[in-house]
Amino acid sequence: MEVAAPVARLIEALSRLPSVGPKTAQRLTFYLLRNPSNLTTELANALIDLRDKTLLCSVCFNLADADPCHICRNPMRDRSVLCVVEEPLDILAVERTAEYRGLYHVLHGAISPMERVSAEDLKIRELVQRVSGGEVQEVILATNPNMEGDATAMFITRQLAPLGVRMTRLARGLPIGGDLEYADQITLTRALEGRREITA
Repeated sequence: MEVAAPVARLIEALSRLPSVGPKTAQRLTFYLLRNPSNLTTELANALIDLRDKTLLCSVCFNLADADPCHICRNPMRDRSVLCVVEEPLDILAVERTAEYRGLYHVLHGAISPMERVSAEDLKIRELVQRVSGGEVQEVILATNPNMEGDATAMFITRQLAPLGVRMTRLARGLPIGGDLEYADQITLTRALEGRREITA
């Protein structure tokens, strides 16, 4: 069936999103067509703001709308503890536990030779500089519990070892091979509580 060009363009654009196949893209497009125009306008404006008003925090490299981000600016956060995560989504997962009160550092990936991602592609150099400042007493390595996450954690451990900072890893209450963003609140809370010391 032929559809109007604007409809076809939106279906094609939506189907390029992760986990959205052609049928889901069609359903979303026709849902937007059937609903009041203010929903479409809100969605369009939100997408423009996402592109134009989102930046990386210069301290922790989390996504933000101001620099530094709201977490780094918060005087109530414990500046002696730094939780290292792979992606900004992982911060949302840890924050949902309402147990962690420290700061974050986002690597923007994990070491993966198969994907051609090396340590130089990540924010590891910036992490070492940050920890070198002397304020951080503990680094929690909260990389995903899979091969890439473990390799990244070991690399970071070797980089930070000369600085004498305490390094811990989340307990293995998390499923092996899983991603932090999919962990439920209780599992993640227990993993944070059961973190253990790691050495180079």
